[in-house]
Amino acid sequence: MSEWLNILLRSAGLFALTLLLVRLIGKRLTSRLTFFDLVTGIAIGVIVAALSLNMVQNFAGGLVALAVWTVFPALLYLLAIKYKAVRDILQGKETVLINHGKVLEDKLLEARLTPEDLLGQLRKKNVFNFADVEFAVLEPDGELSALLKKEKQPATPKTLGLAVVRESVPQTVMLDGVVMDEPLAAMGLNRRWLHTELAKAGVAPENVFLAQVDSLGQLYLDLFDDAIQVPKPRARERVYVSLKKCQADCELYALGTRNPEAGKMYEESARLLEQAVRELEPLLTR
Repeated sequence: MSEWLNILLRSAGLFALTLLLVRLIGKRLTSRLTFFDLVTGIAIGVIVAALSLNMVQNFAGGLVALAVWTVFPALLYLLAIKYKAVRDILQGKETVLINHGKVLEDKLLEARLTPEDLLGQLRKKNVFNFADVEFAVLEPDGELSALLKKEKQPATPKTLGLAVVRESVPQTVMLDGVVMDEPLAAMGLNRRWLHTELAKAGVAPENVFLAQVDSLGQLYLDLFDDAIQVPKPRARERVYVSLKKCQADCELYALGTRNPEAGKMYEESARLLEQAVRELEPLLTR
């Protein structure tokens, strides 16, 4: 057998074997790497390359080494899930770099970081003044996590005292011009509804690149032809305006009627509509 064919067959077989063995490790090597993950990935790559190019005299011994560097990390990851001591050995511990707005120089030295490294990591978090940081910690994977001081944190609906509602994940109902029946069924919709909405928007189905439906049943479109302007969904605004109009009509009827019982009925209806508008306002006006 010629040398190049031998290398080709070895490489193909080792590729399939490595793919199978790496699956044992899980997704750790494809996520943010710790130092141990990096060493494991390099060792596996070196062993596979050496075996593929026939640089190892004992091919069986090379396979054993490959199995060791694959199975042992997988076992250690399983132990790390159960025992913190193993996690600390494999991943290392987090290091506090800023505490109560004060940079801890000894911790910087321990993490082998310069002040420029710290400032650069903070800028990646959109923090340009270290004095704005209440607490910062260097994670075992080298990522910096920072907590801003209370007065420097961005406003949220909770801090503003605004009520918010839970919203489900939008469903993709068309992809590259193809209708996705399963997401449509999950939303309680069908192709007839989809084609009706597309007709309202004045869009042909074959011109739709991407279509999503949110939790309120509003359809959002992206077209192949970017020159065509797609109208923005207005279902929420229409529902909100309709509820307010019904409330105003009930209040007007309550003032205009001469029948006391009808007046009370209209007043009660206006009150219920006002309560419904107040509860639905965070969802309909955001």
